[in-house]
Amino acid sequence: MTTIGIGTQTPEQALATLKDMTKTVMPIQPKEHLARIAKAQAYMQANNIDAIYLNAGTNLTYFTGMKWYASERMVGAILPAVGVVQYIAPYFEIGTLNGFKVIDGPIHGWQEHQSPYVLFIDVLEQLHISDTATIGIDENAQFFIFDGINKVQNGLDLINAQSVTAHCRMHKSDNEIVLMQAAMNMTLAVHQATASMLYVGISTTEVEAFIKCAHQKVGAPGSYFCIVLFGVATSFPHGVKDAQVLQAGDMVLIDTGCKVHDYLSDITRTYVFGEPTDEQREFWNMEKTAQLAAFNAAKIGVPCEAVDDAARGYLASQGLGPEYQTPGCPHRTGHGIGLDIHEWPYLVGGNKTQLATGMCFSNEPMLVIPDKFGIRLEDHFYMTDQGARWFTEPSSSIDDPFGLINSDNL
Repeated sequence: MTTIGIGTQTPEQALATLKDMTKTVMPIQPKEHLARIAKAQAYMQANNIDAIYLNAGTNLTYFTGMKWYASERMVGAILPAVGVVQYIAPYFEIGTLNGFKVIDGPIHGWQEHQSPYVLFIDVLEQLHISDTATIGIDENAQFFIFDGINKVQNGLDLINAQSVTAHCRMHKSDNEIVLMQAAMNMTLAVHQATASMLYVGISTTEVEAFIKCAHQKVGAPGSYFCIVLFGVATSFPHGVKDAQVLQAGDMVLIDTGCKVHDYLSDITRTYVFGEPTDEQREFWNMEKTAQLAAFNAAKIGVPCEAVDDAARGYLASQGLGPEYQTPGCPHRTGHGIGLDIHEWPYLVGGNKTQLATGMCFSNEPMLVIPDKFGIRLEDHFYMTDQGARWFTEPSSSIDDPFGLINSDNL
């Protein structure tokens, strides 16, 4: 018996099954960015944080809607505990940045021969923020930005802004959930199409190229990331240096995702090209059971570590591990997701953060059987007032990974 839905059509036929899935989704609106700023400012006021610096990247986008890239030049914004956001950028970029501006606020410019860090201190003074204030620095900012500010300041208490950024970003709004749901649906459709066009002799590089085209077909810019592994290479969680060529009986592991209005998907499917061996089937079923154990443990108010413990505890009962040892699960059970592919909080031992409504997680207690194969089944769930809810339904079985039996897609 061959695996259902695997290797059933040509790449052209597989692409033809896909269509744009983004027509009904809308980006985050300015009203929501303003609400995020208000939430951050309330937290800052309650915790005696006078301002935070948001560097170009996802934190800047999350709060202000401005999309800009981190580089060797300081581009970002000061979000004060009281007042409007203040942007900082090179003078020659101000015209461009005005076109990207979603939330109003002045842009303070620095010339190439000037110090943006001195400008940073000057803006704080203009905001009447004292030179002994507490200022949070974006946790994703390059070290040279922190170092530059630190060298010109005199008395500021520079702290990690993560206490503010994570406080806001780890609790997703209904609008964010909708965007991630769209992205997850798109990537799952791409997974199914990809499985259907596999054949003996295809290379991992060719599969990656197909997945990029497939993501574009469903409405994404392309693949945000893509890992394709065959055979023994599947036992390396994030891949190997060289491409592989598919052979009959190989374990296939594909981990990929895309963006929809900046929000991400991240789904992994593992199955066998051909008939699974008893060993492959046994470990695949263990992986699926561990994933379900983690999901069942995810309840409002329980600590993140309890979800990891549930998956790891089941695997230990099957003689795997212990803890993070292999054969077994060598990495955490899951990560948060949103504007970043990995963000807070994490489902890992020692994390006491309590699950709360709006938190979103991957669920992927991967099994690594060294020198043989690896199995990662990765779906995401989000927390509601009633408990955990899947973004995508987990893989059905090793014989029917996409649940095609008795479905309209068969």
